[in-house]
Amino acid sequence: MAKNSKRSRGIREGLDFNKLYSLEDAISLVKKTATAKFDESVDLSVNLGIDPRKSDQAIRGSVVLPNGTGRVTRVAVFTQGANIKAAKEAGADLVGLEDLAQEVKSGHINFDVVIASPDAMRVVGQLGTILGPRGLMPNPKVGTVTSNVTEAVKNAKVGIQYRADKNGIIHTTIGRASFDDKALRENFDAVLDALIKVKPASSKGQYVKRIALSSTMGLGVGVDTASVSK
Repeated sequence: MAKNSKRSRGIREGLDFNKLYSLEDAISLVKKTATAKFDESVDLSVNLGIDPRKSDQAIRGSVVLPNGTGRVTRVAVFTQGANIKAAKEAGADLVGLEDLAQEVKSGHINFDVVIASPDAMRVVGQLGTILGPRGLMPNPKVGTVTSNVTEAVKNAKVGIQYRADKNGIIHTTIGRASFDDKALRENFDAVLDALIKVKPASSKGQYVKRIALSSTMGLGVGVDTASVSK
């Protein structure tokens, strides 16, 4: 406990919780306070000026991070025909149709992302009660129901999916503490650009209200939205 308390005090030193930092300073602080014995993720929270209860303001999508996520993402692809070879060559970890569906029904869910070609949805649809609660159900809005399985697999390996929670907040990762500042900045920009592109026409007032960065075991660092205005 004493060791954890000492670490907690060390993390807090140099942080002003009433201050909003420039993105560059926030990234530097998050990396400096990522002192765990593993490569902590650098996480991003963006509070959007939306009402998720309204269907046209339910923000959801995916982003390819220019520098990847720093983690291994296992991808399962439900498809058939020529797409089986294409998915495997693109780096998919699991590829199949009825056989893969049977594995899922048996409880073997050792993947992080599910992709399906349109002609496979008749099978995948039967797995909704299993995949849905885990956030794994393929969806065309995030590019996981597509005929281009090659592109989808490659994007899934280096990208992230995002979805606004009931409070209108996006929670995602932009990399690891071991990434250099430039790589984290580029990944941050990719996410923010994507969020701005999907701003609902019915959203009124300030769209990007608050931004915070943190590491897995660290504390949140507020980011001055003016320093990243697009």
